[in-house]
Amino acid sequence: MLTLTLLRRSLVFLLVMTALTCAYTGVLTLAGNTLFPFQAQGSILSLHGRHYSTLLGQPFAAPNHLWGRPVSADLATYSDRGQPLFYAGPSNKSPALPEYAATMRERLERIHMAHPEKSGQPVPVDLLTESGSGLDPHISPAAAEYQVERLARATGFTAAEVRRTIAMYTQGRTLGLLGEPRINVLEVNLALDGLLPSGRATPTAPAGEAAPSGVLTEQQR
Repeated sequence: MLTLTLLRRSLVFLLVMTALTCAYTGVLTLAGNTLFPFQAQGSILSLHGRHYSTLLGQPFAAPNHLWGRPVSADLATYSDRGQPLFYAGPSNKSPALPEYAATMRERLERIHMAHPEKSGQPVPVDLLTESGSGLDPHISPAAAEYQVERLARATGFTAAEVRRTIAMYTQGRTLGLLGEPRINVLEVNLALDGLLPSGRATPTAPAGEAAPSGVLTEQQR
């Protein structure tokens, strides 16, 4: 009799917890897709048949693109049906290792060569070091400002237009308190490529208002 009572209580407990779990998941999913549909679906931008995630950092090295934090890309560890999969993560190298110092010197030299007008000025640390995840999609305003002159030379934008474009994709502190202002590197580069609104003035639209047809602005998402 005691055994049957315990089994019955255990079964009731299991059913109640299962129902609560399903209800909790369903409510959160419904609320997320109703209140924050763009974020709930992975913050994916779909432009001209291509898909971009604004949450994943990726390596940019072209002179006409804003550079983000360094990424240690691995194309050898994982594969799918014979195709290599992109994988990135923190290097986990100790700053005391000679190898780490050599990596920093190499990155510093590359940045100095690409930004001769910044000679003698300190390089923002987030252009030299990887993030904890290795996939941080943001950089600091100082790191973006450091690249303005190079971007102006390579894109044909004026320095003021580059700065306006960067400002358009700068996010402030969360709730006005948490974190620091940050720039989404991917969104700036899509804007510089003409796939998102940019700060460049055109004959038919003032700076900051020119948007390709079919592209949703942040306010419309």
